[in-house]
Order: sequence, then structure tokens, then C-alpha cells
Amino acid sequence: MIESKLHIIDTTLRDGEQAPGVVFSLEEKLQIASLLDKVGIPELEIGMPAISKQDSDDIYTICTSGFKFKSLGWCRGNETDIDYALRTNCDGVHLSLPVSNQHIKLLGKDRRWVLERVKQLAKYAKDRFSFVSIGAQDASRADFDFLKEFVATTNYNGFDRIRLADTVGIMNPFSTHEMLSELTKCFPNTVFEFHGHNDLGMATANALAAVKGGAQAVSVTVNGLGERAGNSSLEELVMALKMSMGYNLPIHTEYFSDLCRYVENASGRRNGASKPIIGEMAMRHESGIHTNWIIKELDSYQILEAEKIGVSQPELVFGKHSGSNALLALLKKQGLNISREQSKDLLNSIKQLSINSKGWVSEKEVISMCKELI
Repeated sequence: MIESKLHIIDTTLRDGEQAPGVVFSLEEKLQIASLLDKVGIPELEIGMPAISKQDSDDIYTICTSGFKFKSLGWCRGNETDIDYALRTNCDGVHLSLPVSNQHIKLLGKDRRWVLERVKQLAKYAKDRFSFVSIGAQDASRADFDFLKEFVATTNYNGFDRIRLADTVGIMNPFSTHEMLSELTKCFPNTVFEFHGHNDLGMATANALAAVKGGAQAVSVTVNGLGERAGNSSLEELVMALKMSMGYNLPIHTEYFSDLCRYVENASGRRNGASKPIIGEMAMRHESGIHTNWIIKELDSYQILEAEKIGVSQPELVFGKHSGSNALLALLKKQGLNISREQSKDLLNSIKQLSINSKGWVSEKEVISMCKELI
């Protein structure tokens, strides 16, 4: 295992709640924060203090509830937002400034204005907070020379961390790795954070590539919840770092199921059945070839251990692809003895039921069918 100091920042309560139609009550925010604290996430971006008095009050309540994580308020690049954050008792602030030509022009500004804002905001924010992060908004579409100038300016002005945001999800793992590798080579003492969006389905893969390229922090959301197609997924990223890249992270993954289910229900955003890690079908097997081997050795066709994410190993399911070995193993476990001829008839009935219903047949249904047969 690779010992890692990778810093994970969860932004479910900020970027996650920005997903259209998602509104968390204070009770839900506190429960999400509590579960993230239990999982061991060291830092939460808990909202935008300037958005409303209710949001500001909610953030204050979370910040004064005794959680172990560090709390950050998200601010636009202006002093007023910083003042709002100061009233919430959060530990620090994250400031966001545009770096792509497109986003700078939308504000009616130019690059010189952006760099001047960096200097002005640094003093204002650092006088009020011990920790200040700054974000390069739309960094993935920025001119790279200007991005380096932005980083150099933020470094000179004492920001604690720089977020590189793939704001529209245009990056891929190759371009992400190249960007982080180049920036960490140019600025070896800078703490870079990667913030990915999932418009092209690569946010989590891009976060992995960013870590490989030298990012020391990543921001994620539970279930990948977020604007449009969402963000890098907390549970997918952590399990990929552990299982695919060999990172040793102090994260209590056994609470992932409780956390992901709660956010799913609170947000009203249902996870797909095949959602990696916590989807209903993520550890289910039907194919005769697969079930024959996993009965003998689970890891022959499944790398996830259910208990590691806080769930029980799902029962086998049966259908048109099932084989006799899985069926006989199930019946033996239930103390049901049938002849070879009966097992063939039962398997054919199961397959036909699956075809007719265009679905799978549960262990309970198979046992019931067997009892009728004998």
C-alpha cells in the first residue's frame, strides 16, 4: 500500500446542493455532515454564506456543532462574500476567480483585473481567516501561460491552496495528468486541488489522473451529486485509490452505504442500478459462468467486498443466463434435494420466467418454485 497524505474535500453541501432541484433541510445537512465526519472526511465545503440568511444560519449551525472536519465557506471573488462567511464561524474560505478568456469576458473584465483581484482579496481574506483557498475557475479552458501566471500570483500573495476547476467537464485523464504534472513541476511547493465535473463521464477518472500528476487534494461529492452530470464521486474515488492504485487512506469506507443511501434519499436523485460501488446491481451475479466460480472464490469475478462498504453480499439472482451449478448450490444450502432431471426442468422454468418478465428471479422465488416441483 502507498501511504498517502491526499486531502479529500467533500462539497456535497455546496456543489452537490447546486444540482437542479436539490434542496437540503438543516436536519439533512447536519445528518450528511455527521455521516461524512464518521467516514473521516477531513474537510467540508459546507455552502455559500452569501446566498441567503437561511444558508448563512445553517452554515453557522454546522460550524458550531462540534464536528472534527475543517469547514470552508465558498465565496465569489469579492469582499462582501468574505464578510458573509466571517459571520458563519467557518474555519476558512474558498474564493473563486475566472481564468479562462470566456469566463473573464462574461464578467466584462480582463486578465489584469483577475491578477489585481488576487492581490486585493489575499490581504482582505487572510486578515480574517487563517486558511484561504483560491479557485481557478474554468482552468481546463484557460490559456496555460496565463494559468501559470495566476498560480505564481496566488503563491506570491500567500494563498494556502489552489483549486484547478474543470468547470464544464471538458478534460480527460490524459489532459488532466499533463496539466497537473506540468504545474507541479513549475510550482513544486504549491498545494494543488483538483475539482472535476462529469459532463463527459470522466470526473472520477480525471481526479485519479490529477492525483497521479501531483495534486495533493481533490474535491468530491457523495454519489457524484452536482450540477448537470455531477462531480467526481467520493465513494468511487476512494475505492479506486485504495483498490486500483494501492493508496492507504484513513477513510472508514464501511459507512459508505449509509452515507450514499442517505444522500440519495435527501437529494431525491436516485442512483442507477449499475452505479459503481453502491448501485443495487454492483455486486449481483446471474451468468452461469460467473456464479459457478464466485461460489468457489468470490474474487474470481468480484473485487469488491460488500462488508468493506457496509452492506451484505447480495444474494445470487437467476435468469436466462443461469447455470445448474448455482441452482444446485442454492438448493443444497436450503436442504432441498431434487433429481438431476428435476433440476433441468426447474432451470428451464426459471429461464422462461426470466424471459417472460424481462427480469431476474430471486432466490426466494427459486426456492418457492422448487418446493412446488417436489
